[in-house]
Amino acid sequence: MPPLPDPTCTPGAVSPAVTQANIKDTICKPGGYTSTIRPPVNITGKEKTANAASYGYTGPMGDGEYDHLISLQLGGDPNDPRNLWVEPPSPGHVPGKGPNNPKDSVETHLHTAICKGKTTLAAAQQAIATDWTTAESKLGIKDSSPSDAADSE
Repeated sequence: MPPLPDPTCTPGAVSPAVTQANIKDTICKPGGYTSTIRPPVNITGKEKTANAASYGYTGPMGDGEYDHLISLQLGGDPNDPRNLWVEPPSPGHVPGKGPNNPKDSVETHLHTAICKGKTTLAAAQQAIATDWTTAESKLGIKDSSPSDAADSE
């Protein structure tokens, strides 16, 4: 089973700057949104190390992903520690090959669904924060069409 965060440590947090009313100007804006708010590596690198220790992650840091539970493309808060965790490698991971994160495709499908009006921002945020492995089925979403891949988490 793919890894899930501890819901007490990482319940998720949303950005107050992203609302259902402004998604066309934020997460659904053509040309991308996440690159304008993503924290720089010189900050996230230090945070990743501390977060890994709190989660007891002892694997190679390059194989774990410092991930936003509610991704930036879904209006997740970029800096709130309640929204960040070191996601360990998923089953089938090849050590030393960097993160393998099947959560990324779920995030992209939900993003596409929000921007196409197939679900609300709040419903997608709640579903992914509760259990990203069931978020698509819970919302009745399975969209295989590509979104803005450069905007993925």
